[in-house]
Amino acid sequence: MRASSGFRAATAAVGLSFAAALTLTACGSDTTDDGTLTVVASTNVWGSVAQAVAGDKVDVTSIITEPSSDPHSFEASPADAAKLTDASLIVYNGGGYDHFVDDIIGTGNSDQLTVNAFDLLEGGAHANEDEHSDDGDSHEGHDHGDVNEHVWFDVDTVDATAQSIADKLGQLDPDNADAYKANAATFHGQLEQISAITDGIAAAHKDAPVAQTEPIAYYLLQSAGLKDVTPPDFTSAIENGNDPAPAAIAATRQLLTDKQVQALVYNVQTQDRVTQDVRATAESAGIPVVEVTETLPEGLDYIQWQTKTAESLAAALQ
Repeated sequence: MRASSGFRAATAAVGLSFAAALTLTACGSDTTDDGTLTVVASTNVWGSVAQAVAGDKVDVTSIITEPSSDPHSFEASPADAAKLTDASLIVYNGGGYDHFVDDIIGTGNSDQLTVNAFDLLEGGAHANEDEHSDDGDSHEGHDHGDVNEHVWFDVDTVDATAQSIADKLGQLDPDNADAYKANAATFHGQLEQISAITDGIAAAHKDAPVAQTEPIAYYLLQSAGLKDVTPPDFTSAIENGNDPAPAAIAATRQLLTDKQVQALVYNVQTQDRVTQDVRATAESAGIPVVEVTETLPEGLDYIQWQTKTAESLAAALQ
């Protein structure tokens, strides 16, 4: 099992400019001044998952919230560092995707509670484990033939993340442990609604060929039983912020002009002139385009967002 071709090379290390902030907050704290527990998530994707479990009993804050932001290249500010080091619980993607979190917590409180979603991915090859991982977290599920850091598209991993959040909040707040577990159980049921859509796609369109501008929706396509036939040289270059080789661009365009794929999965959050051209080619050929993002669209929570995405994929394949 290998790691995916990698996250964007521009992943930012935390600057030395806020080293003083880390020093001041290195001891961390479990609660705010009024005794409220705080959860800080790297993106609003994981913030939404955490909020579903925490309910109204815990303050949940997300570092990256803008739909136009690219988490691969995000640079944390001193204020962001302070939020993370002072959090009762940190929830993040892991796998190198939101590396700024590892940079910050690696210099802070080694006893701070964290939930690393990538570490809960079933498959065994966890390329970015660190001392903040909880070896007690486990997750029974399916086996993936590859590892990709965009694990919010893997419903089983999201479910395991919610369960881990409930367990950690229960440790911090035993009086409300049952409420957190109940919220996680409700969230589990909502996730099953998403799985029902992808199961339906798999039943109706098994191994249908699709293309992606980058491998962001890897787990979504797997759960839907679809086959990504995009040239790897194209998707890996786009994912790493590089221009694909002319041959890779030509091969990708050919898939679309010859209608060898039934849909194009398009990341609107990291589009550039190359991907915009690919989209235009797909639209000219009558190939449906399924838009995906890396953070929550405004006004949607995780369940609404992923339900809408799965439904868009199903509609594109009709």
